[in-house]
Amino acid sequence: MLKTSTKSTTKTKTISLDVAEQLRTPKEMAAYLDAWLEEAPDDAAGIARALGDVARAKGMSQVARDAGLSRESLYKALSENGNPSFATVLKVARALGVRLHAEAA
Repeated sequence: MLKTSTKSTTKTKTISLDVAEQLRTPKEMAAYLDAWLEEAPDDAAGIARALGDVARAKGMSQVARDAGLSRESLYKALSENGNPSFATVLKVARALGVRLHAEAA
């Protein structure tokens, strides 16, 4: 007896999601950053990327101008491998119109 097998080859199609395209209002932007700060408070790189997502949603050139930074240095600081100074984070937060706050853990 000859055995045959038929394999179904279903390809999964993936699409990339750009979070920046989903952040439309200042409230959504603040909620996104707040979620990062709440869920991953020790992930400095992730929080920097989240700031980058919000900056792209608002317009990187405008955020760079408002923060007093060059567009290129802002992209670099908020990239996956970036390591922005706390001063840069504060400038970007101010430019984005968001405030960082603290509460007892």
